[in-house]
Amino acid sequence: MPGMQNLAKAAGFLMLVNLGSRLLGFLRETLIAGYFGQQSATDAYNIAFVLPDLLYWLLMGGVLSSALIPVFSEYIAKGQEEEGWRVVSSTMNIILLALSFCTLLGLILAPQFMALEAPGLSEDYQSLAVLLTRIILIQPLILAFSGFAMGILNSYKIFWPSALGTLLYNAGIILVGPLLVSGWHMGIEGFAFGVVFGAVANIAVQIPALRRLGMRYYPVIDWRHPGVRRILVLAIPIILGYAINQIPVAIYSNLASLLPPGSVSAVNRAYRLFQMPIGIFALAIGVAVFPTLTEQVALKRLRELKATISLAVRMVIYITLPVSVGMIILRYPLIRLLFEHGAFTAQNTADTTVPLIFFCLGITAQSVTNILPRVFYAFNDTWTPVILGILSMIVNVLAMILFVKPLAGGGLALATSLAGAVNMLLLFAVMRRRMRRIGGGQILKTTGQTLIASLCMGVAVWLSQYGVARMLGTEGVASLASLVLGAGVGALVFAGLSKMMRMEEFAQTMGLVLRRLGKNG
Repeated sequence: MPGMQNLAKAAGFLMLVNLGSRLLGFLRETLIAGYFGQQSATDAYNIAFVLPDLLYWLLMGGVLSSALIPVFSEYIAKGQEEEGWRVVSSTMNIILLALSFCTLLGLILAPQFMALEAPGLSEDYQSLAVLLTRIILIQPLILAFSGFAMGILNSYKIFWPSALGTLLYNAGIILVGPLLVSGWHMGIEGFAFGVVFGAVANIAVQIPALRRLGMRYYPVIDWRHPGVRRILVLAIPIILGYAINQIPVAIYSNLASLLPPGSVSAVNRAYRLFQMPIGIFALAIGVAVFPTLTEQVALKRLRELKATISLAVRMVIYITLPVSVGMIILRYPLIRLLFEHGAFTAQNTADTTVPLIFFCLGITAQSVTNILPRVFYAFNDTWTPVILGILSMIVNVLAMILFVKPLAGGGLALATSLAGAVNMLLLFAVMRRRMRRIGGGQILKTTGQTLIASLCMGVAVWLSQYGVARMLGTEGVASLASLVLGAGVGALVFAGLSKMMRMEEFAQTMGLVLRRLGKNG
C-alpha cells in the first residue's frame, strides 16, 4: 500500500534524526555530569526547567498536538490555504501574547515558585535555581515560534526541518555551554544560556522551509474566526490536561528535593534514558502517522484507519519491548559509559541505575500512549484522552506518595511506569468500545511473540555481559565492550527469533532498513 510505504519512510527518517538528537542530548548530559557531577547544583539546574516547560506545554502543547495540524490540514485539503494562513497567524498572535504575559509573571514570581517547588534545596541553591529559571524562561517564547513552524510544515507532511531543529537545539547547548563554563568561567548557568542559544538555532533552520512554502503572516487577532475558535476549543481540554498533569510533576520535584542531594539529578538522568526509545521510535511514528490519521478520518476511510492504528501500535511494541529488556540488563555499562567521568562517581552511577530499572518497565506503555491519543485527536475528540489522563494522574500521585519512602527515587520512577500502563489500557478500552474491532487480536499476538523473543534475547545479552566482565572487568573499555557486544548479540537473537516466528513486523522493519541502506548506498 503506497500510503503505508510513505508512512514507513517518514517514520524511518524521523527515527534516524531523533536518534541523532537523543545522542546529542546524552552528550549534553555527559558534559554537565563531567563538569558538575550529581549534586545540589545539578538538582537546581533540572528543577529550573519546571516553570519554563510548564508555560510552553500549557500554551503550546495543546494547540500543536490536538488542534493546529488537523485544522490547517483541512484548509489545505479544501484548497483554502490563504484562509488557513490567516487562521494560523491569528492563533499564533494570541498564543504569543499570552505566553509573553505569563513569562513576565514567571520572571517576577520565580522565587515564590521555587520555594513551593523545591523546599528541600538549601537557600543558596534555591537562589541558583531562581537565576537558572529566569534565564531559561526566554526559551519558551523562542520555542513557540518553532512549534508553529513545525505544525505548519507537518501539515504539509514536511518533517525534516523541525527534526533537524531538534538536532541543532542540542548542538547549540553542547557548543555554548562548555564555552561559557570553561572559557568565561561561568557556573552551571552557562548551560542555561546554551539552552536559549539552542532554541534560536531550532527556529532558524525552519525559516527557509517556511519561506519556500510561501508562508503568509497577518498581524491580526480574530477571536471570532471559525477556524481560530475551532483551534482554541479543541486545545482547551488538552491545555486543561497539561495543567492537571503538572500536579505529579510538582509533587515529584517536591518529594525528590527532600531526598539526599543529587536525587533529582539521578531520577532525571534515568528519565532521559527512559525517554530515549520513546523519543526515537514512538514519537517518530506518532508524528508521521498523525497527518495520515486525520486524512483517513476526513475521508471516512475507516478500514484503512484501523489498519494504520494497528500497524503503528504493533511497530511500537515490536521495537520498544526488546529495547526495554536490553536497557535493564545493560544499565550499569550504559550509565558508566555515558556519565561516569570527571565529577560523576561510581556511586552516582549506582544511584541512577535504580530509577532506570523502574522506568524501563514502562517504556512500551508510554510509547503506545504516544500513538493512541492522536487517534482521538484525528476525530476532533480532545476531551477523552484528557479525562483518561486525569485518572492516570491520580494513580501516579498516589503511587509516588506510596512508593517514595521504601524505594526513594525508584519509587517515583515506578509510579510513572504504573500510571503509563493504566493510561494505555484505558485508551485501548475506550477506543475498542467506540470503533469495535481495532485489530486487538493481532496486537496481542505481536505483544506475546515480542515478549518471548525479548526475554530470550535478555538471557543472551546477560551472558554476553557476564563474559565481558570475566575477561575485562567492568571499568573503562569494558563498558563499551559490554554495550557493543550486548547490543549485537541481542539484535541477532531477537531478529532470529522474530524470523523463526514469522512475525510480520520483522519483515516490515527489515524492509524499511534495507530500503534506507539502499537509498544511502
